[in-house]
Amino acid sequence: MTTTMPHLSSATERMDIFLRQQQQQDLLRFITCGSVDDGKSSLIGRLLWESHQLFDDQLASLRAESKRHGTQGDNIDFALLVDGLAAEREQGITIDVAYRFFSVNTRKFIVADTPGHEQYTRNMITGASNADVAILLIDARHGLLTQTRRHAWLVSLVGIRHVVLAINKMDLVEFNQEVFQRINDDFRLFAKHLDFDSITAIPLSALKGDNITQRSDHTPWYSGPTLMGYLETIKILPRYSNRLVFPVQWVNRPHANFRGFAGTIAEGSVHTGDEIRVTSSGQTARVAEIVTFDGSLTEAGTGAAVTLTLDREIDASRGDVIALAQHPLETSDQFEAVLVWMNEEAGLIGRSYDIKLATQWSSATITRIKHRIDINTQAHEASKSLALNDISVCTLATGKPLVFDHYQHSQTLGSFILVDRFTHATVAAGMIQHTLRRAQNIHKQALTITRAEREHQNGHRGRVIWFTGLSGSGKSALANALETALHAQGYRTYILDGDNVRHGLNKDLGFSDEDRVENIRRVAEVAKLMLDAGLIVMTAFISPFQRERDMARETIGAENFVEVYVDTPLEICEQRDVKGLYKKARRGELPNLSGIGSPYEAPAHPELVLHTTGDDSLTTNVERLLTAIFATNTDQ
Repeated sequence: MTTTMPHLSSATERMDIFLRQQQQQDLLRFITCGSVDDGKSSLIGRLLWESHQLFDDQLASLRAESKRHGTQGDNIDFALLVDGLAAEREQGITIDVAYRFFSVNTRKFIVADTPGHEQYTRNMITGASNADVAILLIDARHGLLTQTRRHAWLVSLVGIRHVVLAINKMDLVEFNQEVFQRINDDFRLFAKHLDFDSITAIPLSALKGDNITQRSDHTPWYSGPTLMGYLETIKILPRYSNRLVFPVQWVNRPHANFRGFAGTIAEGSVHTGDEIRVTSSGQTARVAEIVTFDGSLTEAGTGAAVTLTLDREIDASRGDVIALAQHPLETSDQFEAVLVWMNEEAGLIGRSYDIKLATQWSSATITRIKHRIDINTQAHEASKSLALNDISVCTLATGKPLVFDHYQHSQTLGSFILVDRFTHATVAAGMIQHTLRRAQNIHKQALTITRAEREHQNGHRGRVIWFTGLSGSGKSALANALETALHAQGYRTYILDGDNVRHGLNKDLGFSDEDRVENIRRVAEVAKLMLDAGLIVMTAFISPFQRERDMARETIGAENFVEVYVDTPLEICEQRDVKGLYKKARRGELPNLSGIGSPYEAPAHPELVLHTTGDDSLTTNVERLLTAIFATNTDQ
């Protein structure tokens, strides 16, 4: 039988518990970052060597590897201690994030060696996300480079406040003090708006060991700490929180008599007897037991993996976030964030992605790109899309309210990733800056007359028939013939045609990929409103991208959506060329025509495929369309 402990409401008691947890382990997490070939892996290898962290068999292996893959002749190549991937050893660059653990008498360390190549910026963010200190390496011969600035921006962005400016390869500039001072001054000028609490510049030679653990005779003009001296003594003030952030990872129910909510405490602490709240539903209960693999606890703090059982049944599942009842968390479905784009395919306004924030998943749309940040000048530049490695300030709208916080207050609730819904690739990392005021000011209005009542008066259910295909495939002709047949039978209908819509609602849009995405988003929203009016809506748009057609299906509802692929070969469409668009495209006057200058992605699983060539007459296709509509219309 579990004994319920008294509820701890005293902030002093919680702070005492937090400080005890911090004192149990003095661990420093740091990263090395910077541009390609600035010496990051060599520096970590030298740290491991100098701190006597290598066993005899590792040394023997390192000597053998240095002869086979090394770049230092007969000498040991310390970079090979960290560059574990074969591709890295062959190319001499770091691709993945390599983690190493080592310790000295005063402190333990976890170091992440992050990639310097621009192509692997996303890996650098992974390594930086949990670090306390960043060692930013600069090749003394080259000074600040674009990638150096990008990494400094990212380090600041993820909340690292202490930076070591490791000016490396000083042996190659004859330990020139003026070179060191110029780079130090340049970086401090660049970083004056990056919110660092401290910047410590150290002249180094990772290869030779200068100022790594012992002060170098080559730099008598330098009076600061050695690198290891800095790492041993830097004080990182822990972030204390009097609230609880507990994202539920899964509901643990091994048998009928046990139901617990499993996860890792992201912030704060929990005690038996605490009153907790499920943020999404507002339901409350008290913690009956804190269960772990090693037995039950009366209290658990940040980082603890636990299962919470409650004194009564409440509705919660994976993705919910549990908080203390007296310290509720905020939710929003619109916010502003800094996005780091990590995919070669451009990010577009209006395109729908999946968002993962803590354990929460939802759909998300980039609604505005406010500006792109120029890494070199820190200027704000206008942009209509997101390119690989862009750092941009954007606004986003999510499909449902999510528990969130500003990134500066909570890395767990303030950071997220965007996932491409088509390829399932992670395309962006984001840091929330604030919620949008309109998210609190706009509320869904309940209407007296419902869609069901409108459909009842119409005498039929609403549907959206989404025609897609190349220009000249016959979409508009099919939609028009279908509407004529339905109208003759007494159905209430409307056609949203591509050209007609662009004369009014979407007259401000062009034919770039960005504008095509927004064009389809608006049409899907209008079709949804017409569906709510109980109409059978036909849309005749090229709608070339699978992602946007999937977005339209989700917006409208899969049960109301009939995708019709008008499969007409490009050569037939060109022969028809009713509007003369293909001739213009071939002359270079229309660069973005689908099928010529811009791709058309054929539907993977449409409800219906129609052909407008051969034996398939217009009458036959209309009959097939009517059959498809009525087969899903249960009210007929």
